Amino acid sequence: MIFALFFAFIVTQRVVELGIARRNEKWIKSMGAIEYGKDHYKYMIILHVAFLTSFLIEVTLLERTLSPLWPVILSFFILTQTLRVWSIKSLGKFWNTKVLILPDASIVKTGPYKFLRHPNYTILVLEILLIPLMFHAFYTAIVFTVLNAWMLSVRIPLEEQALSEFTSNYSTYMEDRNRFSPTFQKETD
Repeated sequence: MIFALFFAFIVTQRVVELGIARRNEKWIKSMGAIEYGKDHYKYMIILHVAFLTSFLIEVTLLERTLSPLWPVILSFFILTQTLRVWSIKSLGKFWNTKVLILPDASIVKTGPYKFLRHPNYTILVLEILLIPLMFHAFYTAIVFTVLNAWMLSVRIPLEEQALSEFTSNYSTYMEDRNRFSPTFQKETD
């Protein structure tokens, strides 16, 4: 029962996020946005669907149980979800699951983006570990941590290159913030 509720929450959250992304995509494209990385996007979707499927299969078929460390894991999971909402709200209509660049738009430097270049990807890395570990789904955690690292090694450089080419202040923004670990400093711009 606990697994079913947890799994249903994750799937529901992903569906809601895709709805937000689709709505934002219509808006940003109407403003003249350019899409980058169309070719890799389908593989990213496949990866995420395969992750959830693997998690479901491993827990149900191998009869995985709730981890005795579940309160700690759940606390970290709740923290990641709070950061996810903060990231989405900070980007507003610019948040998307696709790489959609609006030429000459200003870089968002508020919320978690004040401290970190890619908070959404940091959250994703943590989730791919925390979700399976909650129920001892070690195979899923290991396999998809590796696959996600490969996907992000394609996605992040593509996104950063697109942002650098079409926004005036992304290069400076990159110099002042780390990709995955927070940078705490006084704002200079």
